[in-house]
Amino acid sequence: MSNVSLRLAWRNLWRHKRRTWLTVGAMIFSNSLLVFSISLQFGSYEMMIDNTLQAFSGHIQLQHEQYLDDPKMRHNLPNIVTTAKRLRNELKLENIGARAAGFALASSRDRSYGIQILGVEPLYESRISSIPGLIKEGQFLQQDSYDEIVIGSILARNLKITIGDELTFIGSGLDNSFAAGVVRVVGIFESGIADLDRSMAEVSLAYFDDSFAMRGKGHSIAIRANNIEAVTNLQIRIEALVDNQNHLAVRHWEELQPGLKQAIQADMTSAWFMYIVLIILVAFSVLNTQLMSVLERTREFGTMMALGLKPSNLSRLVVVETSLMAGLGLLLGIAVGFVITWYLSIVGFYYPGMEEMAVKFNLPDRMYPEVSLISLTLGPGIVAFGSLVASIYPATRLYRLLPIEAMRAV
Repeated sequence: MSNVSLRLAWRNLWRHKRRTWLTVGAMIFSNSLLVFSISLQFGSYEMMIDNTLQAFSGHIQLQHEQYLDDPKMRHNLPNIVTTAKRLRNELKLENIGARAAGFALASSRDRSYGIQILGVEPLYESRISSIPGLIKEGQFLQQDSYDEIVIGSILARNLKITIGDELTFIGSGLDNSFAAGVVRVVGIFESGIADLDRSMAEVSLAYFDDSFAMRGKGHSIAIRANNIEAVTNLQIRIEALVDNQNHLAVRHWEELQPGLKQAIQADMTSAWFMYIVLIILVAFSVLNTQLMSVLERTREFGTMMALGLKPSNLSRLVVVETSLMAGLGLLLGIAVGFVITWYLSIVGFYYPGMEEMAVKFNLPDRMYPEVSLISLTLGPGIVAFGSLVASIYPATRLYRLLPIEAMRAV
């Protein structure tokens, strides 16, 4: 591209300032909207992942290789408390806790329900799961808790029990013996997840070990990373530490919660459908602007062709004009979108009703867009590409232009 062509394209672009600024303004608006929307989308996904995983599963779990597909008592890990302690020391991370799980029939004076009983380390469970912070009545398990239990609000309502009442359970231990016990309800949690509130209860890992004859074994070690970006690197480090242990699998959250990943993909697909509609509208705006520009300059183009200028040179000039216009909209749109997104990524913002939901379900009360290179350039880059594609039709019209007919055009 010569300097003459560039200067000529820039001059032609501003022959009709109002029309050019309207088109560039549409690009700036769409680009800044795309930057903010994509950044908000990425930020909301991170919050969705963290909030879902901290409810129970954590970002990573160590399990027996068959436990995920077949969660039976026999698919366990030996010396689970010692292994969890070793990981905390090696990784310098306190968000690690050992667990054991079993199924039992829980009974109150009036009713009986099948539940999952989870044995946890009370001191570390609050670092992994949000359930200790969602106690509606009473308190969570203490470090020295033994024959005490914490249950979900729906289960408490179904069993018609409250704080201080006794609950009897009976199940099957690891050695196929009867696992039975009488525990006192010390806490009732409300997570907002119906399945957890209806069918899960937590006791101390020491009590679970005695009741279900686990002999120091357990079913999972839950790990919560400091942030979602650190999960992959943390998984690699854990795999390096435990690579010599047979039948052990290090599960990423995508394996533990496949439905969450599918929900994110579905939401992203529906969001991009709306983004594509916006991009198409901008592309048609560019097409309209450049087509009008070409039609207005028909006599000028005819004269230039009569003087020996090739149609390919004129077509290239139209594409250069579009490129300058798209580049201007790209830079200003990214700048405006970055300023807005960067500010909101610091102070955050909330929808009406978010504060009440946050208090009820132990969630953040604000949303924070996530500023990244992808969120800044992906949407505006596609808009710029669509604008260039839209210029192809006006540019190719010049190949069908006849100099004599063009110079006679009114």
